[in-house]
Amino acid sequence: MTDLNISPAPLIDIGVNLSNARFEKDLVEILQRAKLANVEQLILTGTNEEESDRVFALSQKLNDEFPNMLFSTCGIHPHDAKHFNSESLDHLKILANHQSVVAIGETGLDFNRNFSEPADQEKVFEAQLELAAELQLPVFMHERDAHQRQYEILKEYRDHLADGVIHCFTGDKTALFNYLDLDLHIGITGWVCDERRGLELQELVKNIPLHRLMLETDAPYLLPRTIEPKPKSGRNEPAFLPWVLDGIKGNREESALEIAEKTTATAKAFFRLS
Repeated sequence: MTDLNISPAPLIDIGVNLSNARFEKDLVEILQRAKLANVEQLILTGTNEEESDRVFALSQKLNDEFPNMLFSTCGIHPHDAKHFNSESLDHLKILANHQSVVAIGETGLDFNRNFSEPADQEKVFEAQLELAAELQLPVFMHERDAHQRQYEILKEYRDHLADGVIHCFTGDKTALFNYLDLDLHIGITGWVCDERRGLELQELVKNIPLHRLMLETDAPYLLPRTIEPKPKSGRNEPAFLPWVLDGIKGNREESALEIAEKTTATAKAFFRLS
């Protein structure tokens, strides 16, 4: 097992796919390791109606053993926009009324794979932005190869939204500055630890103000390539978030302690966590 890298201050992992089948056999151990690594709170990602139900149920089931640790989002990922129907918003709204559901999403646009038609993606994205505005919940957003259109839509809605984060940001300088100009937050994953694909992000991460920056694993995906020894399973998990912290620290002037403290404060304010 990979040795733990312990954060110098408590961290919040804002994007964990804890309902993924790769976690089902050792959920308790995963959360125990996260706590040992000083990852104190997790936001579990809802990617469609079923997964939103599932991560909410997980947060409730595990609350007694891990109090005030697990929260969730509810939303429909652009890949699943084709399954959206007249009852979908009502379903999300019921979920969002629970105190442990802290954001609408994962929503947004993905013109890279187009598993759902772009027109369907835009319709479902706008419907969820309207729901987030109505409920005054922050929005947890995905975006791939769709920056210009997502930016145009967000400009129309931004004044009505409480907050928004572009999760797992891997875009270019134009995209970053456009999102920051809209007073959005930026989520950074282990992509920043990738010596092959993450070079542009390593250059950009110093431009994100700490009060707009948040950390995430996107586990079980995006295992930081800087981890040594790497887990044989290749599975990422919340306990590995300190490697993301180190990847960011290596490209900024602040200490790991300051980045940890300020990004955690940012996440607590963003998701309205106690």
